[in-house]
Amino acid sequence: MLACAAWTAGWVLAAALLLRAHPGVLSARCTDERSRRILAALCRDYRGGVLVGELCEDLCVAGTLQYRRCLYSERGKKVLQADWRGRPVVLKSKEEAFSSFQPLGLLEAEAEGDGDQELPEAELLLLLAGEVRNALGLELANGSLGPLWPAGRWGRRRRGQLASLWALVQQEEFVLFSLLQGLSRHALPVLGSCGHFYAVEYLAAGSPQHRALFPLDQAAGTPRGGRGQAKAVSDMALSFLDLVRHFDHDFSHRLHLCDVKPENFAIRSDLTVVAIDVDMAFFEPKMRELLEQNCTGDEDCNFFDCFSKCDLRVNRCGAERANSNLQVICDKIFRHWFSSAPRSPGISFLLQRRLREAVLECADPGVPAGSTQGATPSVFRKLQRLLQATLRELQAAEK
Repeated sequence: MLACAAWTAGWVLAAALLLRAHPGVLSARCTDERSRRILAALCRDYRGGVLVGELCEDLCVAGTLQYRRCLYSERGKKVLQADWRGRPVVLKSKEEAFSSFQPLGLLEAEAEGDGDQELPEAELLLLLAGEVRNALGLELANGSLGPLWPAGRWGRRRRGQLASLWALVQQEEFVLFSLLQGLSRHALPVLGSCGHFYAVEYLAAGSPQHRALFPLDQAAGTPRGGRGQAKAVSDMALSFLDLVRHFDHDFSHRLHLCDVKPENFAIRSDLTVVAIDVDMAFFEPKMRELLEQNCTGDEDCNFFDCFSKCDLRVNRCGAERANSNLQVICDKIFRHWFSSAPRSPGISFLLQRRLREAVLECADPGVPAGSTQGATPSVFRKLQRLLQATLRELQAAEK
């Protein structure tokens, strides 16, 4: 019974994330009318002192944060495009209503008291660290919570600040983006918040409908024609490799991407690849927790794009991921660019063939049974060398 309960609890999250990641068609509720009602309710709560945020004044009073359109609405999650002082941004929340989030119990207890006693900051920091641990599986010291903690900025609306903060830290993507703030060129910075909605930079997402997977019309200095597209694709591929290296090695724990598809990435004008949807990104401790479940075969150990092996001796999935970010990106992104693309002008046939073979080797490394190693570092270096050689050939062809 205990094993069954553990298996059921472990995969409840998987089922919920499956519904989020593959909703099928855009919800009929992604309408301007409904979106405006949600923001109007947000502003009512702001004026009533229930919630606060750096962007509330611009959204609810000054009118310098203006709604434009609904991008996504499914099972509570809202993604809205807006203009903030002439700059396109995205407003996001995993729930439509502020009241949908679990309130901070100690805050309610404080309100029921005599009003003179405030919760000690040390106690609040412990609660915040616990919420980060639940969301990301990370054990963070108080000094590492700076991006989430408004130290020295408590004002007369302290209750609203705490309530808003508590709603935000219940959203894994907000926590992850906040902790990566200033540390990663491949992640979106959080620009501000109002209540349970937070704002990030707007970048046009990728799509299989684009010939190059990503819109190149905004890329600075990208020449037109087949040669120009080949150069842009090579630059983007190198940026994906940099993202892989960065997420694998530059943090205290590896960051695993379990939902790799063009729609979850975007490019800046300099062709830097940015992860714009990280609801399915997990640091190593959380990844191990998600993978280690009961199983009867390897197929039971697949968690979207992250999977492990089933140990039939104990009928448990291994906690260590069997594939890698690089392997999945080669499979889901690089295959589209290099495995069946027609010959690109300015690139030798031999180089194109070697690049295609390297991508196929990366996507399907053919590791021995029982191994937990995906695409190897040698494949990474091979791809990097071939892509750099591609850029050199394209540059020489322009002369």
